[in-house]
Amino acid sequence: MAVDDRGPEGGEHVGIVEVGPRDGLQNEAKVLSVEDRIEMIDRAVDAGARRIEAVSFVDPRRVPQMAGAEEIMKGVRRAPDVSHIGLVLNRRGLDRAVQAGVSEVNVAVPATDGFCVRNQGCTVDEMLDALVDIDRALQGTGIPLSVTVSTAFGCPFDGEVTPERVVEVVRRVADTSAVEIALADTIGVGVPGQVTGLVGRVGEVAGGRTLRCHFHNTRNTGYANAWAAVEAGVRVLDSSVGGFGGCPFAPAATGNIATEDLLYLLHRGGLRTGVSLSAAAALGDWTGARLDKAPPAYLGRAGGFPA
Repeated sequence: MAVDDRGPEGGEHVGIVEVGPRDGLQNEAKVLSVEDRIEMIDRAVDAGARRIEAVSFVDPRRVPQMAGAEEIMKGVRRAPDVSHIGLVLNRRGLDRAVQAGVSEVNVAVPATDGFCVRNQGCTVDEMLDALVDIDRALQGTGIPLSVTVSTAFGCPFDGEVTPERVVEVVRRVADTSAVEIALADTIGVGVPGQVTGLVGRVGEVAGGRTLRCHFHNTRNTGYANAWAAVEAGVRVLDSSVGGFGGCPFAPAATGNIATEDLLYLLHRGGLRTGVSLSAAAALGDWTGARLDKAPPAYLGRAGGFPA
């Protein structure tokens, strides 16, 4: 099959959730303006992204990079086939998200108390109770719920995380109406064998829900992990243009896997994403210029192949 800019025609589809506007920016020293963030989101849509983690409805005093969520949702271009995702952690955030008109709500539930307390100010059990409350409040709105299980592969405070712990959290998430469950390597410590094993075990308790994976390339294993997830049957992956990203509450949690580099891997591997590799690389460069730093991604420098 010939590989074009969006993947080989006829190739099996892998969905990309572009997380650059939220996870990609939340840990950067420079705070982008609302106007720049709107343009970033619209450019991602132009590149072919159809699910975009656009905003986070958290306290801007804790994460100033995410201020202005309502203004961003008001300013982005809307299209029937484009989903703008809002991250929420509690009912107050949910109320803001619904009023702002998000297409999807994503809730982060850490697998460990150490991270949950520092990131969200509560234990995992308390966060799962908050998830139930959010789920009930969403009923009748028509807005789908997804849940990201963060620190699923390791925690910066509690250390190793057992598969049994992650399975138990996913089992409780599966009691809600969540349509998708993501496994997140928040600090980039996972390896391919871990991914394969965890995806298989979580799939047994996820109740047929879509599984998604979110990887960081902190220790240079992110792309190997993404491919392992695909080989294990995962067909939705998170990535961030330019490879920017990190968590202000997780030490040394450096960038997400870069959208453009992931696209190259998937497209050359015979899979189609519908997202333009060249446009994603250009957006990574555009984002880097506004952050005053070079993107960690390689495709903006090396280019695709064949040229």
